[in-house]
Amino acid sequence: MKKSTILFLAICLGYSVNAQRNEPHLQNIKQLTFGGDNAEAYFSHNNKFLTCQITNAKKGISCDQIFAIDIKKASNDSLYSPRLISTGKGRTTCSYFLKDGKHVLYASTHEANSACPDAGDLRKGGKYLWPLFPSFDIYVTDITTGIITRKLTDTLGYDAEATVSPDGKMIVFTSDRSGDLELYTMDINGGNLHQVTSGLGYDGGAFFSPDSKKLVFRASRPTDEKDIKEYKELLAQHLVAPTNMEIYTCNVDGSELKQITHLGKANWAPFFHPDGKRILFSSNHASKKGWDFQLYMINADGTGLEQITSESYFNAFPMFSPDGKKLVWSSNRNNHGGHDTNIFIADWKE
Repeated sequence: MKKSTILFLAICLGYSVNAQRNEPHLQNIKQLTFGGDNAEAYFSHNNKFLTCQITNAKKGISCDQIFAIDIKKASNDSLYSPRLISTGKGRTTCSYFLKDGKHVLYASTHEANSACPDAGDLRKGGKYLWPLFPSFDIYVTDITTGIITRKLTDTLGYDAEATVSPDGKMIVFTSDRSGDLELYTMDINGGNLHQVTSGLGYDGGAFFSPDSKKLVFRASRPTDEKDIKEYKELLAQHLVAPTNMEIYTCNVDGSELKQITHLGKANWAPFFHPDGKRILFSSNHASKKGWDFQLYMINADGTGLEQITSESYFNAFPMFSPDGKKLVWSSNRNNHGGHDTNIFIADWKE
């Protein structure tokens, strides 16, 4: 059988084949989505499903919507289609399963406008920018019916990037309600709001430790006058430049704040290893051109940096399955020179 035929069959079955791959922690890699931009895939507590956000113009999805993926079906069928669970209106981001497995929370702009919000020029001034839509609020939806059962935020401004603690009791999210981008926690029902961070700069993308006692997140901390001025000017336009971020941890109440990485450039999308002693994250600190993002692992005390991925130029959003056996992440590997970003899953090997 020709090598090209073997590669074609492997891709159709969801497998990544590359003889040069140097990723010893990742075994039995399978591709779960095929085409478009597929990102931020996070496990259900029973390890069987994922939620993710998808943009795919060819399928009429003009900006991110939330979908559910049956892992077993997607692993064995390249024609499998994830199921829409958001409203299909506005723009969504950052979905996460509640512990009951029946509900998912995510942020959406659909109440403000059913159309995709205009992101504007995200290369303004030569820098890559992230839009912070002030119409984002956080909702809980029934995964079976797609019916929204609860609205968790109702404050003017950006409320998004929400995740749920492993014990199912608490939510962490990012908000600009204070005038800066800070982390907040709340009870799973929306009560007992608490501001976690207070340092000037963007705090976001937070996840809980396996014991639900700590948070890991990405943060920018502008210090000189020029950088502070730029950060505040962009924030006033509902924008942030995510080009200089490091990984931090703290207790859920904000105490014992600690900077874990000191690598420079963009270090983001952190997630705790199941042992609670290590952290996976995405970084371009070793890139000569800025866009080569690989996954790395580091001890929670900032020592022992180890590179996890080596294939393609974009690897991000790593998450361990609750049982610690699988890793899911987004990558542009296998896109045949295109711009597609897809979701991959692998057995984790120590």
